[in-house]
Amino acid sequence: MSSSNTPSLARDRSSSHTKDQLVANVEINPNAINPLVSSWQLEYKTSITNIEHLCQTLGLEIRQLPISCQANKQFPLRVPQSYVKRMQYGNPNDPLLLQVLPTSHEEKHIDGYIKDPVGDLQSIKSPGLLQKYNGRALVLATSRCAIHCRYCFRRHFPYSTQNPRNEGWNKAIQELQLDQSISEVILSGGDPLVLDDSELTKLIRKLESIAHIKRLRIHTRLPVVIPNRINDELLRWMNSTRLQVIMVLHINHANEINIEMHKLFHKLKDINCTLLNQSVLLKNINDQSSALIDLSETLFSAGVLPYYLHLLDKVDGAAHFDVSEDSARSLMREISNHLPGYLVPKLVREIASEQSKSLISY
Repeated sequence: MSSSNTPSLARDRSSSHTKDQLVANVEINPNAINPLVSSWQLEYKTSITNIEHLCQTLGLEIRQLPISCQANKQFPLRVPQSYVKRMQYGNPNDPLLLQVLPTSHEEKHIDGYIKDPVGDLQSIKSPGLLQKYNGRALVLATSRCAIHCRYCFRRHFPYSTQNPRNEGWNKAIQELQLDQSISEVILSGGDPLVLDDSELTKLIRKLESIAHIKRLRIHTRLPVVIPNRINDELLRWMNSTRLQVIMVLHINHANEINIEMHKLFHKLKDINCTLLNQSVLLKNINDQSSALIDLSETLFSAGVLPYYLHLLDKVDGAAHFDVSEDSARSLMREISNHLPGYLVPKLVREIASEQSKSLISY
């Protein structure tokens, strides 16, 4: 097992080796760029959405990969170039690449794998507002993500009919005002940080006006895939809100974290934002004890506490990522033997209609 700082430094040396090779192939007309668009928004707009482009950037032969046009049509490729730069050049089994590459495995329909595996649809209180657990409500702030993870449990979600932005959040806010048992609002999506800071500020002000809401939890992958999203505007509104802010990141592999992210995460901690991480246990990506140990060590060195390790939500098209419960228990025993308790995430599964995450003992 490496020391807490070594893994990320080693990855930075590796990424600098590949930066010359990972040349951005997107041509941008500078006259067409809105001067008000920030650097992170430009990164979002110039994300790679073409499989051939992705393969060329990584030095891979497209015909040697189990790519599926059908899977890509159903759930299109999207990955920011800053995230691609952390992938290993020429490696078709890179753990970051496997999270985003549309493959023929997704075409197989397996019994028990469904379109709404966690019961989102039965939890809807108003468009885009879900409540599954006591004291907490979840707002689907947007349908958009900066990255399309192939195992996403909302890859089939009907966002077209569940967009609270269509009426300025009013129905969701009214529902939250009426239910005084709710003390925490979770912003999810899509990814809420795809929204610009001016729109987020308006939403936060509305939530702040509800006296019984104490905490704001943000579930996001943006700071991981586009670190520049942690900008001055975001830090400003987060620092000015009366709500206690918790940011739950989604990082599955230590190679996703680089030195730049260390610095930015510490800026969030400087404004008293609590940083947690939840991962998904994924076959051939992080289903080795060494990978999970490295992830916990690297997270903590960046100021992030490992929180949950989820068993895969059984969503249609993602069965090839599944790791059995018995294997997961074995992995947890191994990492518990190597890490202090505060670095061992809780192993959980989400079961539709349950009142909380289901903790899996090992």
